[in-house]
Amino acid sequence: MTVQDRVARFLEQTSDVVILRAELRHLGSNAQVGRVLARLVRAKILIRVSVGAYAKTRVNKFTGELTPAATFEHIAWETFRKLGIDVSPGRAARDYNSRRTTQVPVQPVVNTGRRRITRQIVVGSRAIIYERGFIDD
Repeated sequence: MTVQDRVARFLEQTSDVVILRAELRHLGSNAQVGRVLARLVRAKILIRVSVGAYAKTRVNKFTGELTPAATFEHIAWETFRKLGIDVSPGRAARDYNSRRTTQVPVQPVVNTGRRRITRQIVVGSRAIIYERGFIDD
């Protein structure tokens, strides 16, 4: 069984949308896994979200094109969860959720607390924006 077959079986069996490269480490050497992931990205079976983080795709029922298998926000939160990074919604989202304002937050902003994060999480033209500071609720 080739490394590509093992990776394909892993992708079929997992219900997660986000796949970390570290989760595939046991399936082959670093170079082999890297080549398989690059091949899957070129075939649009996976999309690269961040360094070492990939998201599954699915066929859009309206356009027939391959799109991410979940919303951008879900992909970002799952990536943070798998990486062990604690984040919370940004100030605008907290104000909207607590009904202090009726303005719907448009940009995906997360609060990292005191932690400084430089990891870029990008899907298409959307990217996570970080804000630092204490949560003042």
